[in-house]
Amino acid sequence: MKSAVVQLPGLNRDRDMIAALTKISGHAPVTVWQTETDIPDVDLIVIPGGFSYGDYLRCGAIAARMPIMQAIKDKADKGVKVLGVCNGFQILLEAGMLPGALMRNASLKFVCREVKLEVVNADTEFTGAYAKGQIIRSPVAHHDGNYFADPETLAAIEGNGQVVFRYAEGTNPNGSVNDIAGVMNAKGNVLGMMPHPENLIEAAHGGNDGRGLFASALGVIAA
Repeated sequence: MKSAVVQLPGLNRDRDMIAALTKISGHAPVTVWQTETDIPDVDLIVIPGGFSYGDYLRCGAIAARMPIMQAIKDKADKGVKVLGVCNGFQILLEAGMLPGALMRNASLKFVCREVKLEVVNADTEFTGAYAKGQIIRSPVAHHDGNYFADPETLAAIEGNGQVVFRYAEGTNPNGSVNDIAGVMNAKGNVLGMMPHPENLIEAAHGGNDGRGLFASALGVIAA
């Protein structure tokens, strides 16, 4: 399956994401610059992490208004899978492609460490390689990862199975409501998450717990 990685000024995890997608799929993803208005035919579009536009205004607020985002929305409307990691998650929220918002961490400090995640919904195009309730490891590195949604929205996403990952075993690093670490849209083809699965896919990383997400999204067998 073909993939694409979106590049914006200030993103610094694009090379990590490109390496992960290449190693797992066997094919290098195409890269798409922020000013482009079209994306080649691919099966998965990824917006990686970093600090797009220096996180000015709000994290992801400027990036969400770049020309490429309309092309991403058009692809998502046609069923193409979209994954946003960390700043990519913030961008998807600012673009209105996912419900809720991300606020400053409850500690008001940048956190960079490993956490544990519960796979809440294993019946998605991103989590088929995992089992429901499985606990996996993943690194995090963010300052504004405190997920919030109003009570009505929160009840809807919980009831609809849109919560995909939850911080587990007391490792919530940011104060996110209901320990939410990753959510998807109602259609199930757009996923945003704060943790960085691309940084735990091989022995050199100290484990491969993140590999299953990309194997699922790319339609390859996790190894």
